[in-house]
Amino acid sequence: MNDNLFDIPCTTLGGEVKTLADFGGKAVLVVNTASKCGFTPQYKGLEALWQQYADQGLVILGFPCNQFGQQEPGDEAAISQFCELNFGVTFPLFKKIDVNGSQAHPLFIQLKKRAPGLLGSQGIKWNFTKFLVSGDGKSVKRYAPTTKPEALKADIQALLV
Repeated sequence: MNDNLFDIPCTTLGGEVKTLADFGGKAVLVVNTASKCGFTPQYKGLEALWQQYADQGLVILGFPCNQFGQQEPGDEAAISQFCELNFGVTFPLFKKIDVNGSQAHPLFIQLKKRAPGLLGSQGIKWNFTKFLVSGDGKSVKRYAPTTKPEALKADIQALLV
């Protein structure tokens, strides 16, 4: 398994393979998302952060996940349409993945190791868990699903180039 966060391949909703290295040393906010979750309105706050800080070096990456109460049942097209129509999401979204268990995506395995949460390095509690990764990958901070995107502004600003 690849331990370097920046080399782990991830596939966008459009089918393009990307790694964190493709985002050129920017601060990266990785979020496991869902369309039918009580926290789904956070898409609006995430998009606001993207609009405010993208030009200063922030990238937001959304990873739909159906592991929590089957709150992301749609396929890639449905997810993309929902996010765009309902929340105006323009930040990159990736194919639906698992974040926990034996099929957990390698990126989330590494993020959980670097920033364990309430469930330790093995688990993510719910949708909209957020990980803020510094441009060099050395710093990873984890935020609970209940933490609203706007509450991350000071930490984001501290990482911007």
